[in-house]
Amino acid sequence: MKSTDLTSSVVDGAVRKRNLESLRNAGVVLPKFSELADAASIPQSIRGELAAVDPDSPHPLNLFRVHWYNSRRDGSFAAVPDHIVLPSSLTGVDAKILVLFGNRFPMIRAHKVLAAYACLAPRVLSGQFDIERQRAVWPSTGNYCRGGVAISRIIGCRGVAVLPAGMSVERFRWLEKWVTEPGDIIRTPGTESNVKEIYDACNELAADPQNVIFNQFSEFANYLVHYRCTGSAIGRTFESLAASDPSLRLRAFVAASGSAGTLGAGDFLKDHFGSATVAVEALECPTLLNNGFGDHNIQGIGDKHVPLIHNVMNTDVVTAVSDRSTNALNVVFNTPQGRDYLASRRGVPPAVIEQLSSLGISSICNILAAIKTAKYYGMTSSDVVTTVATDGAEMYSSEVEKTLKSDFGGRFDAIDAAAAFGQHALGATTDHLIELTLRERERIFNLGYFTWVEQQGYTTEDFRSRAKQSFWRGLQELLPAWDAMIEEANAEAAVTPAAV
Repeated sequence: MKSTDLTSSVVDGAVRKRNLESLRNAGVVLPKFSELADAASIPQSIRGELAAVDPDSPHPLNLFRVHWYNSRRDGSFAAVPDHIVLPSSLTGVDAKILVLFGNRFPMIRAHKVLAAYACLAPRVLSGQFDIERQRAVWPSTGNYCRGGVAISRIIGCRGVAVLPAGMSVERFRWLEKWVTEPGDIIRTPGTESNVKEIYDACNELAADPQNVIFNQFSEFANYLVHYRCTGSAIGRTFESLAASDPSLRLRAFVAASGSAGTLGAGDFLKDHFGSATVAVEALECPTLLNNGFGDHNIQGIGDKHVPLIHNVMNTDVVTAVSDRSTNALNVVFNTPQGRDYLASRRGVPPAVIEQLSSLGISSICNILAAIKTAKYYGMTSSDVVTTVATDGAEMYSSEVEKTLKSDFGGRFDAIDAAAAFGQHALGATTDHLIELTLRERERIFNLGYFTWVEQQGYTTEDFRSRAKQSFWRGLQELLPAWDAMIEEANAEAAVTPAAV
């Protein structure tokens, strides 16, 4: 079964029946995608029950927190997603850089749990995945495998994480607490750049029909949920700003390529606000920018290939950010010396400094790319560049220590902070950035052939179909159909919050 085999129909009625029984036994009510896009539509009865549920626990009701509207303060839902508008004292540009916080999501404190739910739920309801008899395999270079393990545990199936052995210590510590068995963590060779090694491991696992691979790089549900949920969340946040300043314009959405799922939000924002979509990658591995290759440490960004779910022909800009910059700013943002410098010499407000802990390494990458985009287009204070903070700094404490030793000789003072901030934040330039022409889009699109047709066995026809925007618009018809399937399944399972 390939990731393109999405359906809104029941494929295996017997498996579906077993799945609903498993959901009933686990006390699982599935949220609709429309509810995850608009948390205000979640029934008040469920919201009331959530008040007593720990957001970091594998509780069934935490599925209704898999959205952008969680409040960090008291566990309630916010009318507008938690976010920050970065001041020019931090960015060095006049444009407003709007950042939504991904660490408000439950269980893994990263937004990839949203993609994991979107990929698994339709397969459960169609009978394409058997909760009792199959294992859900989650290949990832970042947080997606953690999201998959969390969702798997809630619905009662085995979740298997496949990720490079060189990822952060914090990721593995989390996984060790959540997997069913130690063997459900599969470490592949290499680090962030070694995506093919993940694919190779998954191809071996797929030889056993008990293993179902949920490859985020080719799962179109990943694209769809970010189009609908992340895109609308960013749009609502921008509208809340524009309500008090009608002169504001949403000029661009910026996101690291990774699996390209989050870039789906750019399609939504372009449809509704006319914004440009900017794809970001590591300068040390400039695949989209220059058909390049290499290694880097911006954890959460897959590379050396073009994801199948990247709508390349609707992407406007590609830019690259060095991991030297993200590593250095991770130290500036998360050490007393760095924060003291930002407050005393740059005049960054205390409330902003407090929120820096919500920025992980790939989040810093997104912000730097937003700065580059604002400079390239000469944006003013009326222009808004939007992006997301995929996760928070808590996943990278060990990386701070590594960078302190490797780049700063084990010591870090105000002078080091000033130099690092000046070079990597204020010194961000418009180099390593291209505004895509039709021919550039075609070049990047064609590059994906070697992964998906030659290596992964997709047909040339399926591969080429993605060049047309009608293909991506057609995918959107699945979302209301999946919501109808969820409503029917919840009714049949007859699980209520009071029974959980």
